[in-house]
This record gives sequence, C-alpha cells and structure tokens, in this order.
Amino acid sequence: MSIYQIEHQERYSRGELLLRSFFGWLYIDIPHFFILFFLGIWSSILCFIAWWVVLFTGRYPQSFFEFQVKLFRWNARVYARLWNLSDDYPAFGLNAQDGKVTVEVPYPEKLSRGHLLLRTFFGSIYCALPHGFILFFRMIATCFLMFLAWWVVLFTGKYPVSFHKFNTGTLRWSFRVGLYLSFMTDTYPPFCGKEIECSCIKTDVQKPSSE
Repeated sequence: MSIYQIEHQERYSRGELLLRSFFGWLYIDIPHFFILFFLGIWSSILCFIAWWVVLFTGRYPQSFFEFQVKLFRWNARVYARLWNLSDDYPAFGLNAQDGKVTVEVPYPEKLSRGHLLLRTFFGSIYCALPHGFILFFRMIATCFLMFLAWWVVLFTGKYPVSFHKFNTGTLRWSFRVGLYLSFMTDTYPPFCGKEIECSCIKTDVQKPSSE
C-alpha cells in the first residue's frame, strides 16, 4: 500500500512561519509551481500513453510510474511547507530527498483492464464525486485548523499534534484519490485520511502469538 507521511516536529520556527505567511507566494509558490506546471503537462501526456499501454498489456510502464511518483513527492514537499506542516525549504528536483516528507507507492506488476475502463467512463461518478464532496467539507475544517495552528505555532513554537494529523490526513486522502484516478493502482481510496493501518482499511494480517 502507498505511504504518505509528514513528520511532526517537536519545535517549529516562528521566523519561518512568518516568512512563509507573508512571502511564501514569492519564494515558494512562484518558482516551484512554475516548474511543476510544465512537469504536470508532461505527466498528463505520460498518463495518456500509459492508459493505452495498460489497456493492451495490463502493465503501467515502470519508467512512467517512477516519474509520476517523483512528481507526487515534489508536490508533497511543497504543500507540507505551504500548509506550515513542516519547516525548511522544499527541495527542487524530481530526485530530491526530504527527510520530513515521505511518499512511497509500490509498483503494481499487473493492473486490471476492466478496472481501467470502469474508471475511465465512470470514475467521476463513483470516485471523484463522493470523495470530492467529502473532501470539500474536510478542506473547510482543515483551513480552520490551519488558522488556529498558525497562532499556536506563533506563540508556542509547537504545532498541535491532533491538528497536524488531521491536516496531513487531508493531503493523504487527496493523494490516494489522485493515485487511483491516475490509473496507478487498482485499490479504491478509503474514505479516511489516516495512515494505512487505520481501522477503515481491513487487513487479514494477524499479530504473531507470543510463546
């Protein structure tokens, strides 16, 4: 299963918080999203080609898949800072490393052609619409928590853990939906933003018995 994590720091920089709040659009948004815009166009082209490859072979080209995952990572690094979930400047580059943001997606050896066609023609109805509807209201709650967290960090230097988990979960939820609608997995995204071991995802893994 995919992994999307943003590390919660013990202390946050008030100076970086203020800098991002007033000038983040200038030194984060503009340079990063300028490059990401063009990479997004290339990503769409690869997705279109991959659709046909999956239809005829049942496999997503691995080089295309790795590019898409790296692009997801880059976006995750940027949003972690813009949402004040992490300090430090997000690194440029598809191969850049970030110790505070982790995005991993296992490469699927086989993908269902039937599932591919189902998503293509009905994905907006059974996936994008219900998830988008709930995420709309969750985003409202997230923005409210981001506002509260901003003041907490400003006065205490600490980001409330529960706020951090919820806001990271919003990004994780959106990431899973995007992953599914990009034909990179056949696993339907759960209606939650928790980590993979959350109760809303059933597993058959049993804990080893102690002897």
